[in-house]
Amino acid sequence: MDGMEDCDDEPTLQMRDFMKEDLPREKLLQYGRGQLSDEELIAIFLRTGLHGCNVLELAGRLKRAAGSLSELGRMEARQIMACCKGIGTAKAATLAAVFELGQRAVKEEIRKQDMTNPKVIYDYLASDLRFRPEENMVVLLLNAQRRLIRRCDVGRGTLTRVLTHPRNIFRDAIVYNACSIILAHNHPSGDPHPSKMDMELTETVRKSGEIIGIPLKDHVIVGAEGSGALPYYSFHSHGLLP
Repeated sequence: MDGMEDCDDEPTLQMRDFMKEDLPREKLLQYGRGQLSDEELIAIFLRTGLHGCNVLELAGRLKRAAGSLSELGRMEARQIMACCKGIGTAKAATLAAVFELGQRAVKEEIRKQDMTNPKVIYDYLASDLRFRPEENMVVLLLNAQRRLIRRCDVGRGTLTRVLTHPRNIFRDAIVYNACSIILAHNHPSGDPHPSKMDMELTETVRKSGEIIGIPLKDHVIVGAEGSGALPYYSFHSHGLLP
């Protein structure tokens, strides 16, 4: 089916080396994409295997090396190349582009929802923020229907704190005529509970918003999943913002 790929990999066994009923591409066309395993879907984009390793085996090796499909989906092309021997620039760039398109498609749908819902805010930001090694502050600008106008990154800090000033938070809100804003940042520790500094910043921004006429609807802290509790903290949900 497919010819030789560019020479950054050493292709040997290709899709045609499998029985027809086992070909991932043909299986997808006949039964639909939902019937393919993670490895089969990855194999479609890898296209070729390596010496002594067919394309499905290579797909499995890559997923195991990344740790999980979600971890693989967050990797840049250079990280994909580094985590699995034999993955060259063409394969890594293709996979990175595919995962990025998938994430953008999900975010495009989320943007149509009510962005004052903390679960929606978390779903929109988690893939980008929850695994960053330092705190990052984001402002979401909302229109009168509480839909997202624009995301603005306004600060980057350390493992435990991020410093930003209210003027940076409201600058783009004024420029883009936002009706309200959402403040959000991540906790690299994974624990989304607010610190004293988080509480103080929230109150400062709330008061500034009242003066400017652009209210702060919520401040959401993005943590990590797996603890059994919610992986985010919403100041509004806890009665700390009107």
